[in-house]
Amino acid sequence: MKFYRLPRSTNSERVALALAHKGIAPESVLVDPKDRAPVRRVSGQDLVPVLVFDDGEVVFDSMQVVRRLDERVPEAPLYPAAPGRRAEMLVFIDWFNRVWKRPPNEIAQEMEKDAPDRARIEKLGKAMAEALDLFEAMLDGRDYLMGDTFSAADCCAFPFIKYGSLGDGGSTYPFHQVLARHQPVGAQHPRLRDWIRRVDAHPRV
Repeated sequence: MKFYRLPRSTNSERVALALAHKGIAPESVLVDPKDRAPVRRVSGQDLVPVLVFDDGEVVFDSMQVVRRLDERVPEAPLYPAAPGRRAEMLVFIDWFNRVWKRPPNEIAQEMEKDAPDRARIEKLGKAMAEALDLFEAMLDGRDYLMGDTFSAADCCAFPFIKYGSLGDGGSTYPFHQVLARHQPVGAQHPRLRDWIRRVDAHPRV
């Protein structure tokens, strides 16, 4: 199995968490952000992460990779077996990707402009901060986002939400700096802060 990834990539970390949860150590292929040719050759597109199974199946798009990995390697499951609970998790992941990720992406794009719209950045940043209350509520009475066990929901959200508590670690990536600046995880989010510590202790490949 080959795992094409970028260093310090939030999307790559989603897959890294899932692989380690299942005890899989693939061949890791670090991709130069300025040269996506190896990714294009193997997958026909430029985005990472990409996972190539031993039988040649190629999957890209981080949460599609996690989902297919769980289908092919069902041990240490990441999705619930019950159809209703599985549907709830898929809805959460879709919401995170389509709704939650919009503000940080748009802030990062705005900051690249010669004259960033500070009012727009402030509005988008406020939406990010307010979303922390939702995660805090989700963790009421449970250790992980969708229950008492680590799941695909945690793989999906943790690589992004963690920056609000752990900081950017000196990263020079503007997107990481946006995540650290606009997610003030503090005393008002004790369950979320504990969840970040708990998931951060999980292994990655």
